[in-house]
Amino acid sequence: MKVDGQHYRSIWLEDGERSVFVIDQTLLPFEFRVRQLRSTTQTIDAIATMVVRGAPLIGATAACGLFLAAQEDPSDEYLKESASRLLAARPTATNLGWALERMLPQLLSEPITDRVEAARLEAQNICDEDVGINSQIGTHGLRLLTERCHLGQSNEPFNILTHCNAGWLATVDWGTALSPIFKAHDAGMNIHVWVDETRPRNQGASLTAWELKAHDIPHTVVVDNAGGHLMQHGQVDACIVGSDRTTRSGDVCNKIGTYLKALAAKANDVPFFAAIPSSTIDWAISDGISEIPIEERAGIEVTHITGVDEKNQPTRVRLTPEGSQTANPAFDVTPRGYVSGIITERGVCEASETALLNLYPEHIQKQQKNQG
Repeated sequence: MKVDGQHYRSIWLEDGERSVFVIDQTLLPFEFRVRQLRSTTQTIDAIATMVVRGAPLIGATAACGLFLAAQEDPSDEYLKESASRLLAARPTATNLGWALERMLPQLLSEPITDRVEAARLEAQNICDEDVGINSQIGTHGLRLLTERCHLGQSNEPFNILTHCNAGWLATVDWGTALSPIFKAHDAGMNIHVWVDETRPRNQGASLTAWELKAHDIPHTVVVDNAGGHLMQHGQVDACIVGSDRTTRSGDVCNKIGTYLKALAAKANDVPFFAAIPSSTIDWAISDGISEIPIEERAGIEVTHITGVDEKNQPTRVRLTPEGSQTANPAFDVTPRGYVSGIITERGVCEASETALLNLYPEHIQKQQKNQG
């Protein structure tokens, strides 16, 4: 994607540099700043504090963090310790463990003298593959939208509601839920996006709206609780969301509030899709409600809000009475029965174990072995 005419990925390695570069998402949409990560500790902090966020990007960042760890100390013991620390940075997104499980065994099999370069190459591969995967999600999602879009039948736009941010900032590039939207707009479709603000961190209002504005896509920011009303009045043609972890049976875990959108969509006969890369599928679990760990974040995200004042200066203000207790679960699970379809890099399928295994037959033998 482009920012002021210049192409950016959300994370990248530069030739000759022994550090990692990321876009600091905590400052958007008010300030665009690139941050340089020089150590494993800085990488862990960037993940935990949501300088980087979004399941695919978290996975790519973890891979780059292991590259930094290899520079600090390429020994077996230190790489294993670093992988454990990275894994603990955020518990819900399965891509974090996926990337480390891919990186660590490969590094441990290399001679110590070759581990830094091997880590760099594999981290770069993971980043490059993510771009291709998300572009394919966009291509398959575009076909889905083309089938449903009433372009030619009406001058009215095709209205899509999305929740949280699943654009290029949540991945290395292109995004998941927004990838079909970017491609639909580029193909000339009359697209309009309802953007949930997505409390408590407002990733919709701050990040999704910023991305859509940069891409000249018509959009409207709405409060989180407006979705049901819009659906009741026929103003939503489809919902598309991302996912931080998807079970093999098709349950979708996404930003808190997604489940309520799915309930409203079901009640109003609005199709509800999840756009996911295969690295987000947790093949080891089937029941998302009981088996997916839900991250509980700090209460200050609920009690306070960050924005800019009348002089365009960043400021944080308290919303609640001092001393009020808070609860801040970061995600919820939408059971597969409320998911109309899953958009992946290999195609679109129904939300079921059979359908997912048809797209990813390489996991059939593993499943049979686990069940045996």
